[in-house]
Amino acid sequence: MSCLQTIQDYALRSVGIGERLLPRSGFTLCEQITLIGSGMIWNVYFGLLALLGGFFLATAVALARLSPLAPVRKPAEWFIFLFRGSPLFIQFFLAYEAFVLLPKAGITLNLIFVEITAETRWLTRAWAGALIVLFLNTAAYSAEIFYGALRAIPRGDLEAADAYGLSGWAKFRRVVWPTMLRLAWPAYTNEAIFLFHATTLVFFSGFPAWQQKGDALYYAKYFADKTFNPFVAYPIVAAYFVLLTLIVIAVFGLINRRLNRHLPREARPRLRIRPQVIR
Repeated sequence: MSCLQTIQDYALRSVGIGERLLPRSGFTLCEQITLIGSGMIWNVYFGLLALLGGFFLATAVALARLSPLAPVRKPAEWFIFLFRGSPLFIQFFLAYEAFVLLPKAGITLNLIFVEITAETRWLTRAWAGALIVLFLNTAAYSAEIFYGALRAIPRGDLEAADAYGLSGWAKFRRVVWPTMLRLAWPAYTNEAIFLFHATTLVFFSGFPAWQQKGDALYYAKYFADKTFNPFVAYPIVAAYFVLLTLIVIAVFGLINRRLNRHLPREARPRLRIRPQVIR
């Protein structure tokens, strides 16, 4: 089988398109690169959707934590503390056990005039349950980053907004939120990189893969077990994530340049990515 034919057969296998049976023997480098790359579709899916949803929830939680009202501030503080204080793998485990305990027939909601049965079985699948955990986890970490940025906004910027007669939503949209993003963006970029790396933990969680079509680590383990040689498949996974990290840095660098477009070119802060040994 040619490499081109292998790509046609297995490039989209992780989403149920193409050859259903995996190679059983005579594994080629092209097969390993193609199938592991196919599994990366799920890693990108988890990371991208969790990042997009978590961004908006993190903004709301950061604002809630800044609130002087205790009923608003305390839930935000506890949310951040719980998800930052516990390991992500434990969060996967507890979420899966909680979702499994839900009624298999769904939850009946009595809306007085009509009863609606909400399906719950989909929550035990990786595409939904694991995504919810990643979404909440990254929202907690990002909220702490945004909270620090909100507290670091120069007082002069806020006073200038007041002097121009801005208040409420207008002040937040035109002064507070853009300044918060500019201050938080380098740290938020590191959080985005870590989130994509954390998607590999989905493989070890209890959430089953969709139609048994797994992520990149699923295929890497398959080849490592079949060939008894982990020094080919796992470096391929690492190479894919290095490439994904470079893409994230490039995209976030463009956004960072956009956020600071009002500054002189020599005064614009450059996005410097420092690898984190410990989160």
